[in-house]
Amino acid sequence: MPADGKMNRGRSAGPENRRALIAAAREVFAEGGFAAPLSAVARRAGVGQGSLYRHFPDRIALALAVFDDNITDLEALRDRPDARMSDLFDEISEQAIASTALIDMISTERHDPRAEELGARVSAVVDAVLVRDQDAGRIRASVTGGDVMLAVSMLAFLLSRTDHDERPAIAERARRIFREGFATDPDVSA
Repeated sequence: MPADGKMNRGRSAGPENRRALIAAAREVFAEGGFAAPLSAVARRAGVGQGSLYRHFPDRIALALAVFDDNITDLEALRDRPDARMSDLFDEISEQAIASTALIDMISTERHDPRAEELGARVSAVVDAVLVRDQDAGRIRASVTGGDVMLAVSMLAFLLSRTDHDERPAIAERARRIFREGFATDPDVSA
């Protein structure tokens, strides 16, 4: 057995290692944010750093694999004809309560084409739901997708600096503030 305690299981372990790395990265990013050490991901997955970099040559490649599911969930919500901005905000808030790393990545790596693509997918979801709510008269016409993205980024920044058990209360307060700022009638769920 090698000195580091990790056995080389060969190429056949590749798919299993990839799944383990993604699961470990989801946990490590949730605990330590997007800047968490990648060595912690490899350690938690039970693989060497070489295996990590064979599957994911850099932090963004790993993050894309982790966060693609989050974006897919948002896109599924967008495709529901009854989905409102409040539903979208709730879903994004739940994702941010669990881990602020997605928003961190989109904002800190905004010039990387891969992060831009994820950001564009989130923006497309926001824009579609926003137009639907504006057409229904629930959100003021002056509100832009950029306004919503800024609000979400501000929430993610705040949540990343808040103890995990306090995040739900902060997200609820933010939702009330955004509703009052964006909705045509803040007393109606927008």
